[in-house]
Amino acid sequence: MGGALHAVSGSAAEDMFIELFSDTFGAEKAGFLYSQYHFYDIYNNDRYADFLIENGIRKIAIEIDDEASHHPSLVSQNKFWDDLLKQNSMVHLGWDVYRWAVRQMQNQPDTVKDELRLFLGSAHSFCEVTDYLPCQKSRSIEAHDLTLKEHQSTALAALEEMRKRNESIALIYHATGTGKTVTAVTDAKRVGKRTLFIAHTNELVSQAADTFKLLWGEVSVGIYMGAVKEKDAFVVCGSIQSIALNLEEFGESEFDYLIIDEAHHAAAETYQKVLAYFHPSFTLGLTATPERADDKDILEIFKTTAHRLDIKTAVEIGELVSVRCIRIHTNIDLTKVRFNSVRYNIRDLESKIFVPDRNKLIVDTFMEYVSTKRTVIFCASVKHAEEIANSIRQRGVNAQAVSGSMKPSERKEILSKFQKGEILALCSCDLLNEGWDCPETEVLFMARPTMSKVLYTQQLGRGMRLSEGKEFLMVFDFVDNASQYNMPYSLHRLLKLKDYRPGKRVLGTKKQMRQDEELYRRGEKPEAIIDYPVSATDYEAVDVFNWQDEAAGMLSQMEFVRRVDVQSETVERYIREGKIIPDMIVPLSEHKKLKYFHEETLIKAAQEFDWTLINDENRKQMFMDMVRQMDMSYSYKPVLLKAILTLADARGRVRLDDISDYFKRFYEQRRSSGLPPEKPASLFAKGGYTDKEAQRNILANPFRRFEDMQMLRHTRTLGIIEVEPTVWKHLTAEEKAEIEAICDEKLRAYFDKLK
Repeated sequence: MGGALHAVSGSAAEDMFIELFSDTFGAEKAGFLYSQYHFYDIYNNDRYADFLIENGIRKIAIEIDDEASHHPSLVSQNKFWDDLLKQNSMVHLGWDVYRWAVRQMQNQPDTVKDELRLFLGSAHSFCEVTDYLPCQKSRSIEAHDLTLKEHQSTALAALEEMRKRNESIALIYHATGTGKTVTAVTDAKRVGKRTLFIAHTNELVSQAADTFKLLWGEVSVGIYMGAVKEKDAFVVCGSIQSIALNLEEFGESEFDYLIIDEAHHAAAETYQKVLAYFHPSFTLGLTATPERADDKDILEIFKTTAHRLDIKTAVEIGELVSVRCIRIHTNIDLTKVRFNSVRYNIRDLESKIFVPDRNKLIVDTFMEYVSTKRTVIFCASVKHAEEIANSIRQRGVNAQAVSGSMKPSERKEILSKFQKGEILALCSCDLLNEGWDCPETEVLFMARPTMSKVLYTQQLGRGMRLSEGKEFLMVFDFVDNASQYNMPYSLHRLLKLKDYRPGKRVLGTKKQMRQDEELYRRGEKPEAIIDYPVSATDYEAVDVFNWQDEAAGMLSQMEFVRRVDVQSETVERYIREGKIIPDMIVPLSEHKKLKYFHEETLIKAAQEFDWTLINDENRKQMFMDMVRQMDMSYSYKPVLLKAILTLADARGRVRLDDISDYFKRFYEQRRSSGLPPEKPASLFAKGGYTDKEAQRNILANPFRRFEDMQMLRHTRTLGIIEVEPTVWKHLTAEEKAEIEAICDEKLRAYFDKLK
């Protein structure tokens, strides 16, 4: 954690933050939070951010502290400076950094939730942090001495072969004037999927568009540059500046083929932003300049900038070693352990798994089957790691626990001895997840129950590096009993493998997987695992249900409410009365349940109760229709809309104080001109009202209807009125002028009638 937490332990403070995050964005989105994210500061020292989350185009670090953690009069000067260095290093890496205090989360949870919405943006843009995955393998294709026709044919054949090997990125070095763009367009046409071409000058964009029209005339080709925004064409040719500034206009997976012209610019921030956002099936970089002025290897920059491999594909193409698995069942029951959607309550967990029988099972398994192999044992805590290491040492094998609390020199010495084979069992909880690698590791013990896909995958990656003579990685999954909703990750759950045969490969090349399948089908086991406790005839069906995966394709109650034109209280009441039945209920605790719905359930409810369905595509149109058909008991709605149009910032946000000032000026100006301000019953007709009374009136009357229709929202603790982003960003200047004219006409007609 950023500082010592006196009132609340580090784990409890993090749990508190996860709760607030879940309340704000939905519990299923908490899986995108990366806890204790490893990075290096500017002096190459190991550091950990309390949380990291990605929203598609940027990394956001979140630090949780108590009030004393960073106060120079309460902590040592060196500690204060060290914390500043940590934060400055995050900023230097290009991250956004936000910090909240423990007491603030305890005493002002609504404020923290409002700030989260403001700072982190839309939950729809959150994505999985993939830094723990291997870099995509990229290859260059050179053709300096070939004629145009020959080097085109060679490049196109090479690109096709790469795709057959499941490679998803390539870089072509072709000399200037040898037709790089023609090669790229021809390959894109062969693939036949929607394509985005990006270049850094208007001339290159226009030339590319002309080439696409010439060679692939049967599809639409659009320009996305400057004032021209032809985003819906099948092929879009855009400038890097325009694309980077308008990423929210595109879906992350909207394009299957991405072409980066002049790819030696890929290290620039704008390119990194674009490459991190899009997820095409294939990316092609074009360059005539493999050398960079700053001496960086363009191939290295391009492959690390663009895309990552998933573990399955990395194994298939030989980037990582194959994996076998043995499941060891314990008699530990986790069904009553509380959880907050992504992690177990640490006190509940400790009371369940720190038991002699479970520890003895771990140690006995190690001693009987792998005591001569370099093994990493992932434990639930530092204390747990020390207990396991001590038990193994008592059985005559050199084992050591490592933790972040050790002196760096001591930790470095232990890791060095493990790498040399002098230590055979390395017991750890968090330390080895990042910042350390030992390709010689042959065995992993997954003895730490975790609901975090990121953490489990990190741990798995510690043993999957290639090493001479290493045929495979053996993983021992220690499987505790759990409910369907608090099931810890295992290899089979991670890879969605429903069938388990002890020792069989779970990851491998296609040839390796076929060979294993054939052996087990014949009732034989591979020679490589003869000494392991497996029988070729053993079989087990594995429950791989994952509620987060299920929820990813469903609507949370929060999203359900947002999609219909009724108040949240109505939806809540209908669910309580059984008129609407959730398709999945996730019991987080005795008193807290998450409810999820299929799209079909939403549609059926809308039809049954005559509700209008709202989505991001029709929300703006519904807003415009609502304005055009505006009914009025008082003059408040058009005044509110005029205030917003006059005062809103670029994101459609206005301070409530400024809106109430606008209301006062509007009605007082009528009063001073001898005109009736409003109906006699109106607060604004009476005069003598306070700012708070004016604001209560605004929120109770004109605002409420727009809020119910999900068109406006009030961030209460920050005092901000915000137009729904999917409405505001799509309103054209002409539509804003139309709203202004409608409001003026409505007000004229209203006050004529009032007279």
